Amino acid sequence: MDILLLIGGLGMSEILLIALVVLLFFGGKKIPELMKGLGKGVRSFKDGMNEVEKDIKETIKEDK
Repeated sequence: MDILLLIGGLGMSEILLIALVVLLFFGGKKIPELMKGLGKGVRSFKDGMNEVEKDIKETIKEDK
């Protein structure tokens, strides 16, 4: 659902144009590598956020 908010103002033709430009710019073989790297980055970010949240909860527990 968050992705819909991000691209809410874009129509299907704009999305297809962007995809075509990305395909031409990076080539078909590089796109899976880029998506894999993006996925690893997002996973790392989420793990970091979960760790910070866990640390905050532990600190609150210790203060009580």
